[in-house]
Amino acid sequence: MTGWPEGYGRIVLSSVSSTLDEALGRATDQPVPFWLLAHHQTAPRGRRGRPWSMLAGNFAATLMQPAAPTPALSALRSFVMSLALHRAFVEVTGQPQAFALKWPNDVLLNGGKVAGILLESSGSTGALAIGVGVNLAAAPAPQAVEPGAAVPVSLAAETGCVVTPERFLDILAQHYAVLDAQFDTYGFAPIRTAWLAHAARLGETITARTSKDTHVGIFEDVDATGQLVIRGPRGVKTIAAADVYF
Repeated sequence: MTGWPEGYGRIVLSSVSSTLDEALGRATDQPVPFWLLAHHQTAPRGRRGRPWSMLAGNFAATLMQPAAPTPALSALRSFVMSLALHRAFVEVTGQPQAFALKWPNDVLLNGGKVAGILLESSGSTGALAIGVGVNLAAAPAPQAVEPGAAVPVSLAAETGCVVTPERFLDILAQHYAVLDAQFDTYGFAPIRTAWLAHAARLGETITARTSKDTHVGIFEDVDATGQLVIRGPRGVKTIAAADVYF
């Protein structure tokens, strides 16, 4: 895909504390939707407040867009974004078999984590922030992640593909715009089907850890509301939020 999607703003900055914070702050007077890319972050963060390493040449951007009517519908846009990331990676590398989607919001490359997604809402503006981090040029050291988590990898090291953050933004934004329009028109069903076609470890044993419990079972499905469905010794369990380990 080439060009820039119609109707989306585009902001590129040299350095911010985090693209999420900067985009949320600008949403009060900047028309949405818009993308905000930064070449450097001084205080990036991941899910549940975890630190996120921002190495030189990597991708950090946030999309601000109107929130869906309910938080549950807004949360489904993590699937839209992860599918857009998958398509962007395939476009720049030509290696579709190398990438997989890990529930709820990571993209894997040869089994290692190459990208992550973080959603936050803005109560004051009614907008949804979708933060995206991609190891384009370099990956953090393996010891930087918690035990059992997917080892970080970079696009450059694993595929030999060198792409600038701004070029990757252009490609990702186009794919996202197409998929988001599909989501708005047809709902979650086609997004879910496409996501499951690239799901990591579908049909295999996984571990899902919530804030209170640990569940081990076969990854059977993602249901119509985006929840994880696993089958364990006590039957089928549907999980709304968890960290998944292989």
